[in-house]
Amino acid sequence: MATQTWITPATLRGRRVRLEPLEAKHAPDLLAAADPDLFRFTAQQPPEWSAKGFELEIASVNAIPDSVALAVVLESTGKAIGRSTFMDIKAEHRGVEIGRTWIGRAYHGTAINPEMKYLMLRHAFETLAPAAIRVQLVTGGTNLHSQAAISKLGAVREGTLRHSRIASTPSGPEVRDAVYFSILASEWPGVKQKLESRIHAASGQ
Repeated sequence: MATQTWITPATLRGRRVRLEPLEAKHAPDLLAAADPDLFRFTAQQPPEWSAKGFELEIASVNAIPDSVALAVVLESTGKAIGRSTFMDIKAEHRGVEIGRTWIGRAYHGTAINPEMKYLMLRHAFETLAPAAIRVQLVTGGTNLHSQAAISKLGAVREGTLRHSRIASTPSGPEVRDAVYFSILASEWPGVKQKLESRIHAASGQ
């Protein structure tokens, strides 16, 4: 766990999901929610496809410096269906990245992703002391689905870092681009309103 104290593990509650500190107990749920193709664009897959493999991945994520990992738990069932993290935490610059995110395929295209991002963004811009002034989101250059989802949140596309990372894939190392998006504190009120409208619309309100 990171030694920084600006962002610390906390439980963030929404209508459909709650985000709570990621622990080994979430491993069986994550195994049930995931499938290997979810990790086609990332290096987040467990070292083995088992509850033990997910426990090892959870321990690995929790050991990353300047990072706070959260399980995405469905309120209606109490089961974890994914995870996300506050990462690349830079308290001195009041900046943080939301990343290492995945949710089970059954929940793609639903209100789950906008609600979990809403909870994390609200925490960053409204709860932290001092509040964040920048939240960034980064995805791969070939991951068009993720790019579209981030744009839909209201984040501003800043640009592409070409050949900025080497990802491990089943066929070997692969050089990839990274696409950067951000939301600034001054932009948060508008983004917040848009996200709340999406969440309420999905609730039939």
